[in-house]
Amino acid sequence: MKFLDRLHPLALLVLRLGLGIIMTAHGWQKLSGGLGKFMGFLANIGVPGWMAYLVVAAEFGGGILVLVGLLTRLGALSIGIDMLVAITRVHWKNGLKGPGGYEFPLACGIIAFALIFLGAGPISLDGAFFRGGGGSSARK
Repeated sequence: MKFLDRLHPLALLVLRLGLGIIMTAHGWQKLSGGLGKFMGFLANIGVPGWMAYLVVAAEFGGGILVLVGLLTRLGALSIGIDMLVAITRVHWKNGLKGPGGYEFPLACGIIAFALIFLGAGPISLDGAFFRGGGGSSARK
């Protein structure tokens, strides 16, 4: 339907805002709760503690990039990798649903995956600076 096709920019905005808010909040939680504590958690699950810096960069930094729509594909890629590691190293053993399950990081990872390929859309800083936000020309 042509009417719905015209709403693609709005759909990309909603995806970006949702993922950006969630990831920025999760990254901020790690920063404000003490990075040392998070480093200890990572060490307990067999991940080098220094990787906490990469997680915070992906979640907080990538979340902000996705939220404002600047370098969105790069931010979404970092979030996607972060969610893949979170699922495989932390949540997988708990199953899809229930306490500690991987359904939420899976949903965030899927949104990130979509944004990697669709771009930010025209309602973004990418759209303002890079001609349409990197989406395909078929939707412009």
